[in-house]
Amino acid sequence: MNRPVVEIERERKYEVAQDTVVPEFVGGGTVQGQDAPAEEKLDATYYDTTEFSLVRAGITLRRRVGGHDAGWHLKLPVGPDEREELQVPLDADADADAGKVPGELNRLLRAHTLGRKLLPIAHLKTDRFSHRLTDSAGQVVATVTDDHVTGEVGGKTARLDRWREIEVELAGDAAPELLDELESTLVDAGARTSRWPSKLRRLIGDRVPDGQVTGKRSDAGEIVGAYLREQLAALQRADVGVRRDVEDSVHQLRVASRKLRSALRTFSSIVDDDRIPNVTRELKWLGGELSPARDGEVVEALVRGWVAGAPAELVVGPVDQFLTRRFAREAADARKKVLEALRSKRYLVLVQELDAVVSGVPTDTGPARSVLRKPVRKAAGKLRKAEQAAHGLSGRELEHALHDVRKKAKRARYAADVVRPVFGGKVRGWRKNVKNVQELLGEHQDWVVAGPVVYRLGVDGHDEGVGFTFGVLYGTAGGVRAGMRREFVSRWKRLEKGAAPKWL
Repeated sequence: MNRPVVEIERERKYEVAQDTVVPEFVGGGTVQGQDAPAEEKLDATYYDTTEFSLVRAGITLRRRVGGHDAGWHLKLPVGPDEREELQVPLDADADADAGKVPGELNRLLRAHTLGRKLLPIAHLKTDRFSHRLTDSAGQVVATVTDDHVTGEVGGKTARLDRWREIEVELAGDAAPELLDELESTLVDAGARTSRWPSKLRRLIGDRVPDGQVTGKRSDAGEIVGAYLREQLAALQRADVGVRRDVEDSVHQLRVASRKLRSALRTFSSIVDDDRIPNVTRELKWLGGELSPARDGEVVEALVRGWVAGAPAELVVGPVDQFLTRRFAREAADARKKVLEALRSKRYLVLVQELDAVVSGVPTDTGPARSVLRKPVRKAAGKLRKAEQAAHGLSGRELEHALHDVRKKAKRARYAADVVRPVFGGKVRGWRKNVKNVQELLGEHQDWVVAGPVVYRLGVDGHDEGVGFTFGVLYGTAGGVRAGMRREFVSRWKRLEKGAAPKWL
């Protein structure tokens, strides 16, 4: 099967009355030309699980017949007015003719569907009238579509609806500000910004409740549950990115898995689920599967950064070409390992259990302001003990101890993130100082991890005439780490003396 065609969709939707006239956009602004409407008849079937897993994540999957872009369309949220659309032709997969979701799209959505089948959930027919808008040079800057929609959705109670809406979609090179300019004209003509992100979401309406509850008077379980749902959603988004080889997606997946693991451990008494020990162990396994790929990215960036800033006389031989060959090979091996993990039954079971645990967080655990203090206090105490344990150490023992301080600082920072909706500014200053410590020790650990890699680069690069440069870098790294350890002492003092809630 061919890889999906990827397009960025920047658009806004508007509700209009049936008798609204599409306005003229030509005037003193960007738009200097407006084509007569071109009609298309579109027939789309939308797919999701019976639990509306995709809709809940802001994802749309449809099979469209008719129009210039007939095929399978997978729309992934990017920003408020922006979505990424993956298009697969109808004849690109043997299953497509039978109405089954193409295999590649199905696999991309595995973390969202959790192994459940994707089934037709709604059917929309649209009579579309498209107006192309051009600038003074005759270049298309946007398309305004006047859609007359008929939709039906099944389930326990069927629903049939008809409505009219206008969409404004920018062309690839158009400035984002043009959306505001065109909106002004539409509002003057009686249009209202749609409260629905998609036609499907409008059709299914309240069948997919939001379910997000936060606030200073909330139950502790509501606060923790909201954070866990946010991080699970981040993991699912990053999962799709990793499968598509999107830049930084491995890092985002590892961060989400770490935040989930940390929150489940820190607030285990509130989540109160027997599956937590197994889920946290499996999240640690996932982190281990992702580490080679992420560590490789970090070390390569560190080494290339040093080489780019080094005096010319210290960069001897074809260093850049050597690094490209070396890291490209290792990155390919690491990516293969990551994909094997994501395609495994073990990972699917992990995400299924995560979903079950997160969905089942109780909401009768007590007032958030009193219940949430103890877990954060405990995390802060572990951080202080880790710092004290590093006193008097040197060499590898000190490196290991500082790495432990970093991990405890990260856990304390994540704990502060969970309770911020309740305590707000009272934990903000303390969290900032904890983050400063954590980030510095993170950089220190990067240099620790890079040490053996740089040494190996020097040995292996000897015969290619680049060994000298990596030898210099290896010697420099020791001084860099020593400087960071001195800076750690200063940052720790700021943390101890900085503002913090009295209960900490």
